[in-house]
Amino acid sequence: MGDILLITGRPGVGKTTLVRRVAEGQGARLGGFYTEEIRRGGVRMGFRLVTLDGHAAVFAHVDFATHSPHRVGRYGVDLSALEGIGVAALHRAARRGQVVLVDEIGKMELLSPGFRAALEGIAAGPAPLLATITAAAHPWADAFKRRPGGVLLTLTPTNRDQILESVEAWVRAH
Repeated sequence: MGDILLITGRPGVGKTTLVRRVAEGQGARLGGFYTEEIRRGGVRMGFRLVTLDGHAAVFAHVDFATHSPHRVGRYGVDLSALEGIGVAALHRAARRGQVVLVDEIGKMELLSPGFRAALEGIAAGPAPLLATITAAAHPWADAFKRRPGGVLLTLTPTNRDQILESVEAWVRAH
C-alpha cells in the first residue's frame, strides 16, 4: 500500500469505529484526530473533535446554526475549533513522524481552507496519512482520492474485519 491510506464507505458503516480501534491498538504510532457524535436523548446534536493527544472541542452543533456562517445541514460549523485543535494535531503528528490520522475528510471539514492545505502538505511530505473520507461526490475530496501514492479502501458491513486487519498491518509497516 502507499503512504496515503483512505477509508471510504457509506455513512454509518463504521469508518470512525475502525480508525478508533486502530488508534487504540497502535498507541503512540499515531497522532491526529477523530470525530465523535454528541447526542442528547438519542438525537444527534453535533460533533466533537478529539485529538489522540488529549484535546477536544465541539466542532459542529445544532446550537451553532444561528450564529455560524458555516453550515452543513442543520449544523453550524466552528472552523476555529477544527483549525485550532484538529489542524494543529495533524501538524504535531507529522513533525513527530507519526502516522497522521484524520477522521474525517467530509463536508464539514472541507469548508476549511486551512484543513485542506494541511492535508495537501501532509500528503506531499514524508509522514504517512490514514484518513476516512466521504464517499459522496465532492470536487476536492474526489481529487484527493486520486492522489499518487494513495490507496482507497471501501468499508462495508461484510469486509470490516478484513479491512481492520489490513489497516493495522499498514500502520505497523509505517
